[in-house]
Amino acid sequence: VFCFSDPRTDPWPLVYSPLPVTLVFTSYLFMVALGPSCMRQWQRLELRAPLLTYNLAMVALSSYMFYEFLVTSVLANYSYLCQPVDYSPSELGMRMARVCWWFFFSKVIELLDTVFLILRKKQEQVTFLHVYHHGSMLFNWWSGVKYVPGGQAFFVGMLNSFVHIFMYSYYALASLGPWMRQHLWWKHYLTILQLCQFVAIAAHSSYNLFTECPFPDGFNTAVFLYILSLLALFLHFYYRTYIRGKR
Repeated sequence: VFCFSDPRTDPWPLVYSPLPVTLVFTSYLFMVALGPSCMRQWQRLELRAPLLTYNLAMVALSSYMFYEFLVTSVLANYSYLCQPVDYSPSELGMRMARVCWWFFFSKVIELLDTVFLILRKKQEQVTFLHVYHHGSMLFNWWSGVKYVPGGQAFFVGMLNSFVHIFMYSYYALASLGPWMRQHLWWKHYLTILQLCQFVAIAAHSSYNLFTECPFPDGFNTAVFLYILSLLALFLHFYYRTYIRGKR
């Protein structure tokens, strides 16, 4: 089912046209390609204070978004099985659309993850999985906010925000220095939490492909296929890091 752009969100920053998000994405790819060679003539930067500030800010933003997704969905009596988009200018409909925009904008901010890795000369962590995940989420959620800001999409945003509370808490603690490493034994469980998230989203989106639900099948199909790609990449990362790595 093809959907037209939502007139409520269409004029919002970065949403009104695909050009701004395309420019952001292109700049990101240029930075990934050219950043390491530009850093060769410079010493690696520690950036402990900026990293701690950034990660704590992302914890706060993720907590806010999770709260908004959860509370708005409860107040609006959202269904976890089939939820069409509320395109009305109602208070709860606009509240859900706004948090969807913030979630999309958080994906723009998260590109700084890669900037910090390059500035700290940790190019080995700028993997295909890292770049693919960060870059693709930009377009996924740009289309989500432009066409379906709410409905079934709320579940993806809510779950991902919840996981990111723990993920950026981990990064904030790790930024304090090597002495903190002994207290970060739970990194393994963080990856498991991410994998559980992907399984839940795959089940959630695929369910509606086999039931009658007034939410565009095209979006559910795209989410399902995208999540399968992330699940495969993260499983490979899990095997390489925690199974083969221990051997």
